[in-house]
Amino acid sequence: MKTECIGDFVKLGDKTYPCTVSLTMDLVGGKWKAVILYHLQDEAKRYNELRKEMPSVTEMTLSLQLKQLEKDGLVSRKVHGKKPPVKVVYSLTDFGKTFIPVLKAITAWGNQVVSEKGEFVKSNLPVPSYPAT
Repeated sequence: MKTECIGDFVKLGDKTYPCTVSLTMDLVGGKWKAVILYHLQDEAKRYNELRKEMPSVTEMTLSLQLKQLEKDGLVSRKVHGKKPPVKVVYSLTDFGKTFIPVLKAITAWGNQVVSEKGEFVKSNLPVPSYPAT
């Protein structure tokens, strides 16, 4: 039997999963979590910087996904300043940085799929502009 399935379940914090793949997908699965981590892999960013880099994500979804990534310990949220306007910066935690090799593999695989079966397309749409937070 494979190591990740030796027991009946795996546990992380107060959550129990049937296997490590389920645990991983809970932490980074879904449409936006890995994309957010991808955009934070090289440097910390403010919320609006992330919005500009991911124009098709809704504000509510981005906010919820950032909160979940923070709760799970993959992203840290630092608030600079005491009174408005405060500056909020998101960055990968040390735990989040351990996911970078997986992000690189996902990116390489996606690039290979597009190169072999699709095409890279430039958008003619203007990049939306958002007010600074």
